[in-house]
Amino acid sequence: MPERPPSRPAATRRIPFAIGAVLIGAAIGFAGVYGIGGLKRNATGDPACRPAVDLARKLAPLAHGEVAALTMATAPLRLPDLAFEDGDGKPKKLSDWRGRTVLVNLWATWCVPCRKEMPALERLQTNLGGPDFEVVAINIDTRDPEKAKDFLREANLNRLSYFSDQKAKVFQDLKSVGRALGMPTSVLVDGAGCEIATIAGPAEWDSEDAIKLIKAAVKPVAARF
Repeated sequence: MPERPPSRPAATRRIPFAIGAVLIGAAIGFAGVYGIGGLKRNATGDPACRPAVDLARKLAPLAHGEVAALTMATAPLRLPDLAFEDGDGKPKKLSDWRGRTVLVNLWATWCVPCRKEMPALERLQTNLGGPDFEVVAINIDTRDPEKAKDFLREANLNRLSYFSDQKAKVFQDLKSVGRALGMPTSVLVDGAGCEIATIAGPAEWDSEDAIKLIKAAVKPVAARF
């Protein structure tokens, strides 16, 4: 029986795979160099926000009980200068609160946990709201802005100022820096506009645990400004 000649097509087919493997390896190496380098650069953040990280570290032992879900800042992050409107339709920005500690909260009437959380935010504002601290609850209903106003009125929530963003861009802005994964979302911000802590989901903001943490956050920030 004659000997079969070697199968050249099979060997030929292996060449593209080998080339592909080399290219993939090169791409992974490229990503390893530039991707990791990019992460390291991002991790440095805004130097002006390092005091917020130091504060977050000090507050970490207080993030338990009703506020155990808070994620304390571990890298300096200045939040985007969120743009929205007040109850009269006048433009507002997060930078309008420079020098004050702010709990930024995003909520909507279609979000059941948001509606349940609002009374606790109202009581937090009642207890601690003042020249050094404010709850800035921004409604992101995109269809009927009167629905949110009606909800606040019917629930007798009159200590919270009404803020809204009918385009919900504030959510996208926070999402762009990894701070809005769902609703509700709350971010504790210092007087320089830097993140102290973030929570995805509701919290008992009027609880003893929350009050103690917020008070501890406000005191050093007020002293800086």
